[in-house]
Amino acid sequence: MKTIHTPIRDETLKTLRTGDEIYISGTIYTARDAAHKRMVEAFENGQNAPFPYENNIVYHVGPTPEKPGSIIGSAGPTSSYRMDNYAENLLSAGLKISIGKGQRSEAFRQALKNRGGVYLLAIGGIGALLSECIKEKECLAYPDLKSEAVYKLKVEQFPVFVAYDINGGDIFKTKKR
Repeated sequence: MKTIHTPIRDETLKTLRTGDEIYISGTIYTARDAAHKRMVEAFENGQNAPFPYENNIVYHVGPTPEKPGSIIGSAGPTSSYRMDNYAENLLSAGLKISIGKGQRSEAFRQALKNRGGVYLLAIGGIGALLSECIKEKECLAYPDLKSEAVYKLKVEQFPVFVAYDINGGDIFKTKKR
């Protein structure tokens, strides 16, 4: 097992291989479908991004409301294929890693390989456990989207698996677990 810290350095990405279990500590950002659409529109219109894409991580999640005394509610991954149409723009802006659930399109995998990025899997169904790794939460953009807004999360030892590495490795093809 490896621990990586944000922001992500290219040297770190080169060490990650399909099937690796890693832990993330540092800052990650959340975004789902509607937020991705708005981010790409802002990017295309020359507007500022809600967070610095370069060398950062976006987590495809729509956390549930927190209970009293909690930082965040359940924070399990959502199916990432819905973000594939927006990925090339964010990758070209410097985004290096996305975290989600499920397989991605061939176009996404090729763009990821061309840009030297990595796709990570968080385990679906354990959102309540994943939320325990989240130590801080701040809404950065699109609060009208509620749970699908863009949030800045501080995480400690957030567990994920490498699904697609920078060499084109694909956990779904190799069935490496």
